Amino acid sequence: MRNPILRLLGWILTALTPRPSGRHRAPHLTWHLPAEPAPQLPHHASPLDGTASPLVRPYLRGDAESHLEARRQRERRRALYLATLGIDIGPNRIHGIPVGATR
Repeated sequence: MRNPILRLLGWILTALTPRPSGRHRAPHLTWHLPAEPAPQLPHHASPLDGTASPLVRPYLRGDAESHLEARRQRERRRALYLATLGIDIGPNRIHGIPVGATR
């Protein structure tokens, strides 16, 4: 029993003092019964179909397409880095000079 003197004093004060009446006063404390629990959803009769979803995450692909895309990304990053140094590179330019069949 926690703090019995405080409990006794609170009980005496509520029994002997009149209830204040006012608009913003708290109503008399009542015990509320808990609400009934929500009904459970029915379980599915059949398990989920695993063939409809891919088993491998797209970022874990090991095919040639992902390797080519990674290579292109590296080339773009290298070109951007060299452009910050003043060197223009790309499929049609080497050090700013046009090369190849596009002359």
